[in-house]
Amino acid sequence: MKCCLALLASLFVFLLADRLPAAVPAQATETRWNILFVFVDDWGRYASVYQGLDGRPTLNDFIHTPNIDRVAREGVLFRNAYVQNPTCTPSRSALMSGRHFFNTGQGAITDNAVWDPSIPSYPLMLRDAGYTLGKSHKVWSPGTLRDAPFGGGQYAFERHGSRASRFSKEVTAMVEAGLSVEAARQQILNEVRGNFDDFLASTRPGQPWHYFFGPTNTHRFWTKGSGKAIWGLDPDSLKGRMPAFLPDVHEVREDIADYLGECMAVDAYVGMLLKRLEETGQSENTLIVLSGDHGMPGVPSGKSNLYDHGVAVALIVRTPGGTPGRIVDDLIVLSDLAPTFMEVGGVTPPDGLYGRSLMPQLRSARSGIIDRTRDHIITGRERHVAIAREGNLPYPMRSLRTRDHVYIRNFEADRWPGGSPFTLEVLPPTFAELETNHYIAHPDMDAGPTKAWVVTNRHDPMGKRFYEAAFGKRPVEELYDLKSDPDQVRNLANDPAYAETKNRMSAQLIKTLIEAKDPRVTGDRNTFDLPPFVGVGTLAPRALKRAERAVQAAKREIELEQLIR
Repeated sequence: MKCCLALLASLFVFLLADRLPAAVPAQATETRWNILFVFVDDWGRYASVYQGLDGRPTLNDFIHTPNIDRVAREGVLFRNAYVQNPTCTPSRSALMSGRHFFNTGQGAITDNAVWDPSIPSYPLMLRDAGYTLGKSHKVWSPGTLRDAPFGGGQYAFERHGSRASRFSKEVTAMVEAGLSVEAARQQILNEVRGNFDDFLASTRPGQPWHYFFGPTNTHRFWTKGSGKAIWGLDPDSLKGRMPAFLPDVHEVREDIADYLGECMAVDAYVGMLLKRLEETGQSENTLIVLSGDHGMPGVPSGKSNLYDHGVAVALIVRTPGGTPGRIVDDLIVLSDLAPTFMEVGGVTPPDGLYGRSLMPQLRSARSGIIDRTRDHIITGRERHVAIAREGNLPYPMRSLRTRDHVYIRNFEADRWPGGSPFTLEVLPPTFAELETNHYIAHPDMDAGPTKAWVVTNRHDPMGKRFYEAAFGKRPVEELYDLKSDPDQVRNLANDPAYAETKNRMSAQLIKTLIEAKDPRVTGDRNTFDLPPFVGVGTLAPRALKRAERAVQAAKREIELEQLIR
């Protein structure tokens, strides 16, 4: 009898199943999230939510970012997020593709970069999977085509203006014309709102979207004194609290305060975007990601360097339905975002990715270390400014970072890491010239007051050590102990006590690079020293002409001295 009942039950299930639709994979039945990605040019790890997380005073103690902090409270704060390359275009090439920057062809350099259309980019993969795309301001540049991995300019929403990328300059001009600071701020926020609203109006109900908001106001140049004038940041409150790689003088403190003011402007933009999400009823189904493409520009150890000040960035993510208020300590590289966005969009990642999806970290309910295999990252650099060195040659570097140490390999230590001094000694530039012209001396550091102070004080006892650290030639190997030297100013590569650590990390770095087919360590190691990678770039033609005139003037002066002798 039991056998008959079991047979009848099985027959019933079979007949019922024959009349039901086939099972659908769980991912396909889930609503795909919208993606709001705020990716800021030259924004390092600067937000007030990072205060105290290093266990010591930092520049974050002097900044107030309530909107960014809110996203962290409602989502996940990544304590250890890094870019793969500390310069604009290659950092974004790695981000868009999920690859190592050195596996992105001519996208591995900044000036003269070209996007390889055969490399899949996550935005276009999302588009092909049914997402509506939109962007405002910078996605991928300089390079050809501009914003190529995001479809060029065809998805731009910038009709209301782009003053968000020139915040302090625009606000200062409006205040001088008679507006209050608050009214001037609001005009720029209205542009942010208008561009976002235009994008939202282009989307269709039920169709997921991806909006990329990329302001560049944290890139040079910002208005001197704007940190105090607009945001009330007193430069001298930083006195005695500067990191070890920055001169503790008024000019530099003011420069840092102005930069932090631009970071606070980014926070205001985030607040406007959050407000519009809530007002349009789309907040609960939108993944919000906040980050930047590398560290602070125009200062020692920052942009174009593999120290933490150059590669460490904020990464704050709010997921629909996620556990709020968590802090994740896994070592993260921003190449991880491409496969993360692909997973959100139901897209199968292509081969050749370095990044790994962060969905396990985002779905977890825990803080701390989620994945113990995420215990190291690889960073690197080839070329930033085209004319930085004779022959347009790069300064190749690679780094292995663990929780406790940073190991850096300088492959061509005979070259100038910050770019050649050019005519620095025979035709010294003025402070004002160094503030405004990247290309006069050491072009791989952006112009600004900090660079100007370091260069003009290079012969003084105090300034000399900062100048040598920023621009002097470096040894082949560098090693830093992050526990005793978090600012990474004491190279331990020749310390016998660290010999085992150095040798182990060196071997691990080279092994990883060989496995990743990095041209710098394979049989193609001269690739980046040859055309088209060393072609003359197209950055700022007028500035380049000024630099060329300075070089010619110096040559004439040298020739004149030789005739006199």
